[in-house]
Amino acid sequence: MDAGGQGNGAAARGEWGIAPVPPAERHLGPVDYFVLWGDLGVGLLVLLAGTLLVPALGLAQALLAILIGSILGSLLLAWAGVIGSDTGVPTMALLRPALGIRGSYLPTVLNLIQLIGWGTFEIIVMAQAADGITKPLFGRSAFPVWVVLLGVFCTLLAVGGPVRVVRQWLEKFAVWFMLATSVWLTFILVSREDFGALLRAPGEGGLAFWAGVDLVIAMPVSWIPLVADYSRFARSGRGAFWGTAAGYFLANVWFYALGAGLVLALKTPDLIAAIMATAGGWLALGIILVDETDEAFADIYSAAVSSQNLWPTLRQRPGALTVGALCTALALTVPLTQYEHFLLLIGSVFVPLFGVLAADYFLLRGRRLDPGALQQVGGAYWYRGGFGWRGLAAWGLGIATYHAVANLVPALGSSLPSFALAFVVRWLLREERAAAAVPGGGR
Repeated sequence: MDAGGQGNGAAARGEWGIAPVPPAERHLGPVDYFVLWGDLGVGLLVLLAGTLLVPALGLAQALLAILIGSILGSLLLAWAGVIGSDTGVPTMALLRPALGIRGSYLPTVLNLIQLIGWGTFEIIVMAQAADGITKPLFGRSAFPVWVVLLGVFCTLLAVGGPVRVVRQWLEKFAVWFMLATSVWLTFILVSREDFGALLRAPGEGGLAFWAGVDLVIAMPVSWIPLVADYSRFARSGRGAFWGTAAGYFLANVWFYALGAGLVLALKTPDLIAAIMATAGGWLALGIILVDETDEAFADIYSAAVSSQNLWPTLRQRPGALTVGALCTALALTVPLTQYEHFLLLIGSVFVPLFGVLAADYFLLRGRRLDPGALQQVGGAYWYRGGFGWRGLAAWGLGIATYHAVANLVPALGSSLPSFALAFVVRWLLREERAAAAVPGGGR
């Protein structure tokens, strides 16, 4: 019995649902992934996240936290992507062997919530930035208009799909504009401010160093639940790994540091005001705004893909249109608050979840799974009633560890302990025989 699926017509339209993408349709190489993840790693929200580190940490401490967190987070992100490039299967469907077919529904629902949340945040931040540019020109706010225009544009990108967006939008236009803007803002910061004095200034306290590292890790980790949605189109697992790791690391370090430096140098907690205060700030903000659209595209597209783990017969394009409309509507009504807590909550759920997935796929299954069993009721990944209780238990213990460390020993940081515990517990709770017989194509 099949739990649901899509026919050949959907595949012909480039929609494979939770089925593996055929090797002949995997067109993206290492440069494509470097551009994709380098571009996804920059933007207004990353700059905003950098401002959360200071002035609680001094700039020197903040830069060290950014470096460590970016290395760890980017490697975790790229490692998670390997599973997608091995199998050609999207992330939420990859949780079926680890948690059971029905067990994968819980993280899928949480992922949908966080993707809709991220998509809403992206549209709000872009609309605020656009309004900051146009309001002085026209004398009145056009925030709702910008929300609708940007929401529609990002939704259309999501309907187009990742291969088209990478090849036709990012590589030809967006990445070059963004690179020039990043260099310009960095030049202004370094050349016009006493950077040495900023580095020597102590922090004001209130944020432990490893808690700061957690804030940095949270950004790449937030992409783990959707990385395989894109790595499944890779020609080579090795190329996808290094392209993803290098692209995201470079972008994350650069923009976290730039966000922290700008608000310290210009002595304002308002990031948009800080950018506008620089020479050519309105132009820089406008280009960052244009580039930010790819983050919202990824959130909307992956929400549509993730929803197919719950409803396999749902087509991606109608799903993307629905999610885009919902994000746009929420952006008109929801204030941008509690962003730091949102980042930490994401880490508490998805860092240990990847610990479970990594142990299950790399250790217990030896990078092998049976794609045919992904949708089979009563099959290898059905376990007891559709739930893989061992994987779910390891995940729950990992989440509990994350919050226990955050509350009891905040200076230690929660990401690495929760990942390690979930990884080890899943290995200790291994089944007598791993239900996997078909190679995932590990390279």
